[in-house]
Parts: sequence; structure tokens; C-alpha cells
Amino acid sequence: NEIGHPRLGVVVPRSGRTAVARNRLRRRVREIARRQVLADVGAVDLVIRARAAAYTSSFSDLAAELTSWARSRSA
Repeated sequence: NEIGHPRLGVVVPRSGRTAVARNRLRRRVREIARRQVLADVGAVDLVIRARAAAYTSSFSDLAAELTSWARSRSA
């Protein structure tokens, strides 16, 4: 992008979940991306689409999945 820093979009499925659960998942994914994924990339626009199984995943499982995905894309 032309802004000079990375931007992030997070899409979470409704799948019968409450707004509280969707917002919690969105915050968790955004924090993981901020700490571990966006620190290593340049000025890109990144959209992460979570699956319904992410609602029941732990924070560490989500972090491991996102970081392994980011490493596979950068190599």
C-alpha cells in the first residue's frame, strides 16, 4: 500500500455466535497479528478470515497457526 505501514482486516464468521464472542475472536486475532505477523512485513494490506473452529481455539493455538502461516508465506 502507499501509506507506508501495514494494515489489517479481520473477518470472523457469525455461525450462531453472539456479538461478544465475535468481537473477542476479532480482538484476539488482531493482537496476535500485531505482535507476531505485522512486525515482520512491510507496507502491505492483510485480510485474515477466521474459521468457525477459531471460536473454540486457545490463544496459543491461534498464535501458532497464524505465525506458521506467516512464515510459510514469507519463505
